[in-house]
Amino acid sequence: MIFFQGLDDKVVPPQQSQVMVDALRAAGVPVAYIALEGEGHGFRKADSIVRTLEAELYFYRRVFGIEALEALAPVAIDNVPDGA
Repeated sequence: MIFFQGLDDKVVPPQQSQVMVDALRAAGVPVAYIALEGEGHGFRKADSIVRTLEAELYFYRRVFGIEALEALAPVAIDNVPDGA
């Protein structure tokens, strides 16, 4: 599971997302967390939107072992199975 967290989010504060990320990490589930500065609940900045879409694609490719057609910025993913 991949989490995108606006650090200025008043609806879902960053610590709530972090609790979920930590629980999934401890359970051995593939998980990534990307914090976005200057974003709230719902992203407005064009660079944040592009980053989240590209990170999501990277995550799916890595977790499901899909060969990449183009290079994307890497995302740190915990608990990715070997060979993925």
